Amino acid sequence: MTLQRTADEYMAAFDDWRTDAMKRLRELVGEAAPHSAVSIKWSQPVWEWNGPMIWMKAEKNHVNLGFWRGAELDDPDGVLEGDGDRMRHVKVTSVDTIPDEAIRNLVRQAVKLNTAKGNPTLAR
Repeated sequence: MTLQRTADEYMAAFDDWRTDAMKRLRELVGEAAPHSAVSIKWSQPVWEWNGPMIWMKAEKNHVNLGFWRGAELDDPDGVLEGDGDRMRHVKVTSVDTIPDEAIRNLVRQAVKLNTAKGNPTLAR
């Protein structure tokens, strides 16, 4: 795959269900964080609000929607995966299984955390 310069180009580079899943995830992030900016960083779409807060990456059999401060998020639906000290992700295996409201909730929390704490790549 070649390097894409925009999130739209990144999503369009896949010719299967992953493109539709990523488009839906982008819609959900946009609904919950309408003032965030999305661009390609670290070779994947990254949403920023007072620093990076969310990333999206297409893998061979799934799409990950990740949260920089995922370990700090309240996850009543149990959709977050990972066990590192900071990041967590939602693993999407089909468009039909995207947990819309859980994603919106996590995104809203990510915005609040970045608003309160600043850029997570600088915080330690």
